[in-house]
Amino acid sequence: MKSLLATAVALSGLTLIGGCVSLPTGPSVMALPGTGKTFDEFRLDDAQCRQYALSQVGGATAEQAASDAGVRSAVLGTLLGAIVGAAIGGRDGAGVGAGTGLLIGSLAGTDTARTSAYGNQRRYDHAYVQCMYARGENVPVSGTFTQPRSSAPMLLQQPPVDNYPPPPPPPPGNPPPPPPEYGR
Repeated sequence: MKSLLATAVALSGLTLIGGCVSLPTGPSVMALPGTGKTFDEFRLDDAQCRQYALSQVGGATAEQAASDAGVRSAVLGTLLGAIVGAAIGGRDGAGVGAGTGLLIGSLAGTDTARTSAYGNQRRYDHAYVQCMYARGENVPVSGTFTQPRSSAPMLLQQPPVDNYPPPPPPPPGNPPPPPPEYGR
C-alpha cells in the first residue's frame, strides 16, 4: 500500500511539473501604434487595454486559471478515490483509493488546466484586440477571402466598350483583293 501511494504521489508530482507550461501574462497578439499616434499614446492605450482585457476574464491570468483548474481536479479525484476506496475496502481501501484518485485526478487535471489556460488566454486576447482597435491602434489580424454566400450565380459585368483605345488606322495603299471563294 505504501509503495502504491508513493508511486501515485511521485507520478502526480511529475505530472504537475511536466504540465507547468509558462503562458504569457499579457496579450499574445501584436499591436502597433495607430496612424498619427505617438509611442506614449500607444503605451497608455496598451496599459488601459490590458486592464480591460484582464477584467473581461474575471481578473485571472491564464496561469492562475490553469493552476486553479488543476488543483480542483486533483482534490476532487483524491476525495472521490478515498470515498470509493473506503466503500470497497474499509480503512485500507480509503488510502489506496485516495492515492489512486490523486493520480487519476492529477492526470485529468493536467488536461483540464491546459484547456482552461488556453481558453482564458484566447478570451483575454480577443478583449485586448477589440480595445486596441477601438482606440485607433493597428492590430494585425489574419483573415481569408470567402465566396459570397448568395445562392444566385455571380454575373460578370463586361467593361464598357468606350474604355478600349481606338484601333490603329489601316496601312497606306490599296487593300488586297478578297479571297477567291469569298464572293461565291
